[in-house]
Amino acid sequence: MGKLIREYSRATDWTYLLLCVACSVLSVLTLISIGTYNLGGFETDMGQITGLGGYRTALVQAVASLLGVVCAIALSCIDYRAMVQGWPLHVAGAWGLVALTFLKMDLGPVSLGWRPEGTDNYSWIRVGGLSLQPTELAKISFILTFAMHLAEVKEDLNDPPELLKLLAHMAVPVVIIHFQGDDGTAIVFACIGCMMMFVAGLSWRYIAGAVSAGITALAVVVGFFPDLLKGYQVDRIMALFHMDDPAYKEILYQQLRGLTSIGSGQIMGRGLFGEDHNYVPKASNDFIFSYIAEGIGFVGCVLVLGALFAIAIKTLTTGLRSQDKLGTYICTGIFAAMAWQIIINLGMNLAVLPVIGVTLPFFSGGGTSALMMYLCVGLVLSVYMYNKRSLFDG
Repeated sequence: MGKLIREYSRATDWTYLLLCVACSVLSVLTLISIGTYNLGGFETDMGQITGLGGYRTALVQAVASLLGVVCAIALSCIDYRAMVQGWPLHVAGAWGLVALTFLKMDLGPVSLGWRPEGTDNYSWIRVGGLSLQPTELAKISFILTFAMHLAEVKEDLNDPPELLKLLAHMAVPVVIIHFQGDDGTAIVFACIGCMMMFVAGLSWRYIAGAVSAGITALAVVVGFFPDLLKGYQVDRIMALFHMDDPAYKEILYQQLRGLTSIGSGQIMGRGLFGEDHNYVPKASNDFIFSYIAEGIGFVGCVLVLGALFAIAIKTLTTGLRSQDKLGTYICTGIFAAMAWQIIINLGMNLAVLPVIGVTLPFFSGGGTSALMMYLCVGLVLSVYMYNKRSLFDG
């Protein structure tokens, strides 16, 4: 056993794993702070503690992250090629759970298609006091199957018949998740697929055409056919162009509170456990970056973003070192998931993008999200350990 541990220690990328763990530790500390100052701490009755109260999210995050680290290490010991070949199992498991959410029914302690308060997103399964978002697991399954598809297509990627098959492969999960009401996750799926095809060698003429068509379609829908979108989605988009309009004050409330919180942190922050934090709705989830910015200031934000940037870049470079395209595509998909979630979440917090419910990797509270990120880390470490070469090799 000791020999196996030593061999694993020499073979794995500890810097990568420890960067992820450092982010999770700061996440848990931040969630403890939010539980104390925003959510009122423990539940009490006559001075006696009766429940976790505001600290429940922090505990779930800590347990999920710890379990995630164990799963990442275990997963990294399995050849990623074997995981790809086992696609019928993870496709059936992940997408079978997604299918259950469309039932929207309660079965005693189990709720299928559960909707968190304040959203129109029915993509959760709730069991007792615990909840699971199957689309997070489906994200990993999609990356594996799409990487396999790209590796099989090879140089025929730009042939219209093959390209149409790939687009259909990408469109099916995007449409399914859209009908769940989780457009934020649907957008992330689309971004993952597009970036994987780009790295695989998608022609620039297709890229330019797709970007132009997408921008035009969005402008036409918002300008002339807003009924195709949900009313609040149009309002959230239009509000960003009318920040000072009182008519959009309620729509922008969360983002304006987030901006106030970010600005209050100044250079060094007020202290993560300072008592004068500004209130930000959903600070433990989508807007945790705003809370962190107030607590540890600009300097702390630079360190947080630096850690996330380093994780994303190491994910991508691990793929570029892979001796086969399959490893490259898997790491590219995981890099895309991380990068686009970071970009979209920061855009939401800085009020340059509408709020669409996209979490900040490793930081936003949510057991499923934390576990999913570490499963992705395990896949990257598998590529690192089983198939790598120097970036400068021919």
